[in-house]
Amino acid sequence: MSETFHDDEIVGKAFDARLTRRMLRFLKPYRAIFAVCMLLTMVLAGIELALPYLTKTAIDAYMTLPYAVVTLDRTPASGDPVDLGAGRYLVRTAAVDAETLRAWQAADALAPDRYLYVVNGDSRARIAARYPNVFSEAPGGFFAAESAIHKLPARDTEDLRGGALSSILRLALLYAFGLLARFLFGVVQVYLLEYTGQRVMYDMRREIFAHVLRLPVPFFDRAPVGRLVTRATNDVAAINEFFTSMLVSLFRDGFLVIGIIVVMLRLDWRLALVVFALFPLIALSAWQFRNRVRAAFREVRRQIARLNAYIQESISGIRIIQVFVQEAMANRRFLEINKAKYDADYRQIVTFAIFRPLMSFLSSLAVALVLWYGGLRTLGGGLTLGALVAFLQYVRMLFDPVVNLSEGYNVLQAAMASAERIFVLLDEPQEAPGGGQKPARVEGRIQFKNVWFAYKDEAWVLKDVSFDVAPGERVAIVGPTGSGKTTIIRLLLRMYPIQKGQILVDGIPIDDYDLAYLRSQMAVVLQDVFLFSGTVMDNIRLRSDIPEEKAIEAARFVSADFVEQYPNGYATEVKERGATLSVGERQLLSYARAVAFEPKILVLDEATASIDSHTENVIQTSLKRIQQGRTSIAIAHRLSTIRESDRILVVSQGQIVEEGTHDELLRTGGLYAALYNLQFGEAT
Repeated sequence: MSETFHDDEIVGKAFDARLTRRMLRFLKPYRAIFAVCMLLTMVLAGIELALPYLTKTAIDAYMTLPYAVVTLDRTPASGDPVDLGAGRYLVRTAAVDAETLRAWQAADALAPDRYLYVVNGDSRARIAARYPNVFSEAPGGFFAAESAIHKLPARDTEDLRGGALSSILRLALLYAFGLLARFLFGVVQVYLLEYTGQRVMYDMRREIFAHVLRLPVPFFDRAPVGRLVTRATNDVAAINEFFTSMLVSLFRDGFLVIGIIVVMLRLDWRLALVVFALFPLIALSAWQFRNRVRAAFREVRRQIARLNAYIQESISGIRIIQVFVQEAMANRRFLEINKAKYDADYRQIVTFAIFRPLMSFLSSLAVALVLWYGGLRTLGGGLTLGALVAFLQYVRMLFDPVVNLSEGYNVLQAAMASAERIFVLLDEPQEAPGGGQKPARVEGRIQFKNVWFAYKDEAWVLKDVSFDVAPGERVAIVGPTGSGKTTIIRLLLRMYPIQKGQILVDGIPIDDYDLAYLRSQMAVVLQDVFLFSGTVMDNIRLRSDIPEEKAIEAARFVSADFVEQYPNGYATEVKERGATLSVGERQLLSYARAVAFEPKILVLDEATASIDSHTENVIQTSLKRIQQGRTSIAIAHRLSTIRESDRILVVSQGQIVEEGTHDELLRTGGLYAALYNLQFGEAT
């Protein structure tokens, strides 16, 4: 296990298949919804690909005339040819494959003009017959060049093109339907994606918090609180963005790019190759962008971590800063860190500011190439006008996914880094639940047998500590700072595993107890009482199922009468960490909390170290009542508070060096007597 918790500055791989599989586990309960989203993505991509082709069809089939004249030495095999004589044939270009058209165009056999062909018996044949100077007779009907038809009166032109106009209207309606379908499917897809993302975040945060609650205390000794909060907030949000935008966008953009390339090759592979000639430049730009944005992203993350840490530290220590008049110094330091964060953001912005216009320039360059080469082929008859227009649309569409995929690298990298941090946290081993024993009754006998303990390696904090506490006995532990007093309490609560020896409660090793059951038999009152946001009642009951009447009774039992003097009584809101309450009031509430949970063992850790004498007298009176019928262990520096203890253990350098009552220890003239006389001398 590492000595320090995983750092916020971790960037991680751009893509990690193992982490992705673990992230997808949270998506598994919603796989049906996500499958619908992916299906909608394919439908939407298909609509995107179809819309330019509808434009091509409208132009080629109905806005331009459908026939062309080709000069060949034999009748063409396709195109519904009409023999005009002298080796000239009228062919319907839509019925001729693109390769054949290109071959005719390359051999200069295909005339550039387009023609209208009207068969006999068609109502339009009467109009054609009225204009012999425009229409020429052909086998089975009449034909005329597009340039000549434009000279006819507008009404006759509309009648001649009536079928085309109605077809264009149908295509326009189909195009509008495609736009409406894209809108409706897009709304459904976004809703389902956001719903899925929110559910995934909900599940992930729930699992993270539940896991954190069951981590052992040593973990929190090395894990900064701010970074743990970040795991359940910012990091989860980054993964949500990966699910709701990047994952689907990656699939959609990849599908679109492949689809556009295939369609462009089918329309005209020569013109497609002209566009593809820019791909090496696009790939190089994207590669450079990826490298630069990775470095910029790493620096931004590093500076965010520094900025957050400094702000948190400064706000937590604001009283010290103000008391020592260090506001100017703190502000200068903040400005330095803030400037570094600004510079990192600026470099990232510059990277994006170069990449986006560059992609726009390359896109415009591709359009220019299509207009140049495609225009030449269109004028030469090798490419239809509709195909050229569709090509221009596809070229514009092609660059959007490329830009999205390149910029999505940032989202992907953030998600991988966040996932790595989250799973490092989730991989931390939870507190061992214990052997599972739950005796019907706990008497409260405590035994330490040859206990050795070190927080790290063999830097022993406790050395061969042994003592017994009888049920109902009041034992105090005293000693110089750093002697190991608080460590004894932590080990009793099984917050840390011991290296040697045994700790027993009622003759059963504490490792054999069910951990939750063992701790439920104990109550701890600390010097620095922690109160949660909420009401006074919430802080006594800790939002458990303890009846309110019992909580009120506990408060009265410990003389916490001040609560009933508040306008809202036990419904009074407690500010953060109980800032509006005095130290003594917070201490009394902690006693009420301990009594409400009815422990068999009471642990008092420096419980009266920071209160005035009057409040101490109130608390001491309450304490005597609380200790009745319970085993109690009290740790104190103020030796006057433990005079009436049944027994006092004196700890020095991790060992019990003296044991006895207050009077007995004073008579021996040892360490306890020295500590007592020192305090008594200071008091006088």
